[in-house]
Amino acid sequence: MKLEKTILDDHQAQVVVEVDADRVEAARKRAARKMAARGKIPGFRPGKAPYDVILRFYGDEAVYEQAVDLLVDEVYPQMLDEAAIKPAAAGLLEKVDGTDHPKFTFRVPLTPEVTLGDYRALRAPYEFAAPGAEKLAESLEELRQAYGTTETVEREAAEGDHVVVDIKSDAKTLERTGYARVIRPAQRPDEFPFSGFTSQLIGLKAGDTKILEHTYPQEAAADEVAGQTVKVEVTMQAVRSLTLPPLDDDFGKLVGQYDSLATLREALTKEIEVRARSEYDDEYFANLIEQIRQGASLKYAPQTLEHEAEHVVDDMRRRLAQQGLDLDTYYKMRNTDAAKFLEEEAKPIAKKRLERSLILDEISRQEKIEVDNGALDQEFNSTLLDLQTQGLNLNSIRGGRQGQQRVAEALAMQSANRLLTRRTLERLRAIATGDYSPEASTATGEGPTKEAQLVKGKKAPTQKDVRKPSAAKSSTKSRGSRQPKAKNSIAIAKK
Repeated sequence: MKLEKTILDDHQAQVVVEVDADRVEAARKRAARKMAARGKIPGFRPGKAPYDVILRFYGDEAVYEQAVDLLVDEVYPQMLDEAAIKPAAAGLLEKVDGTDHPKFTFRVPLTPEVTLGDYRALRAPYEFAAPGAEKLAESLEELRQAYGTTETVEREAAEGDHVVVDIKSDAKTLERTGYARVIRPAQRPDEFPFSGFTSQLIGLKAGDTKILEHTYPQEAAADEVAGQTVKVEVTMQAVRSLTLPPLDDDFGKLVGQYDSLATLREALTKEIEVRARSEYDDEYFANLIEQIRQGASLKYAPQTLEHEAEHVVDDMRRRLAQQGLDLDTYYKMRNTDAAKFLEEEAKPIAKKRLERSLILDEISRQEKIEVDNGALDQEFNSTLLDLQTQGLNLNSIRGGRQGQQRVAEALAMQSANRLLTRRTLERLRAIATGDYSPEASTATGEGPTKEAQLVKGKKAPTQKDVRKPSAAKSSTKSRGSRQPKAKNSIAIAKK
């Protein structure tokens, strides 16, 4: 078998494989036997007809087409080995030239390559400061409002009132019926449907309607309104005065299992700090990774990005389903379609996610980040406990023990992935702050677990992972499962 490999600009390998005549003839005979075994040739038992009879009965073209399928299944994995190719996804058989000494042209997406540059020279101080008393007071006030008592009043809404409104908008994700809020004096970035919304309800009485307009930033969490100027129609349903409970030990007991107001304050302080640190870390590591990306070289095939973009679309589909919407409705609301959304919105998001993941994976590899079994067990149990708190019961999963085993394995993979990411980020922070010394580092445990190795590595495709073209536009098929066989696919080889 002769082969010629060319690395293309889009990080794919194009390999032309020439198969010798003896191997082709052997494949023809195997193909003929398979066809005879499946069919009925007059005068012969299944599989017993001579080769020349099978050729006359089915035709040389049909037998050759079947032989090509057999050869591809044999040649593709051998080609990967001899050409030293590590595929990132299924390869594609673009064309077949010739019949006696056919040449198969394969296109194979290559495993991503990452060159980080001198990321250990990166420096960025970690300057998290826990929120002060003002944030605690704000959280306590929110709790008081949540546990306050209301009374319907026949007057205009004022600051501190509890109101119930209906919201209508062209952006369906903003619509609400019977939406209850407390009118707050200050703008809050997390306020729905936008910051400062409730303050614009001051002065409305039950039955009043008001049109509000807001321009959302490009980075808005809801993709439907990102960068859009949106109008919402608000109808006041009810205005209720709010009486707040006093801040005393009884309030601590009312809120939860706290024996005093001091205990409640302590618990809230910890919760506020955890949430604030998480937000700080998100921004801190995003900036670090972006700086690394600017000095890095990343190569990946278009199929790799397309695969990640499909995950973005799937995530969008799940979020919309939680709001009672579907993708087709979403596309109509945004005046777009599936192809346009994929190119203009999903792929840019996918590119950031993919490159972040590739960078973290490479840092993890270079830093030899490991996950020991003890830490993985702890992470797995924590994940399982969280899911059980949310209502997951492994015993209720369909499929019996096999179904439960699949879920458990998925949770183990998720736990290992999360633990690897966390440890990699911890190492990255230590490097950026100048606190890490390679000489002083020690092993974290027993070494990588099987689950961790699965997260960091990928199974190489087999012969089933190469896609074969049909006669129509074979070279444009770059995603999806293996292409169906067509009787006229032999036309490609005859060109």
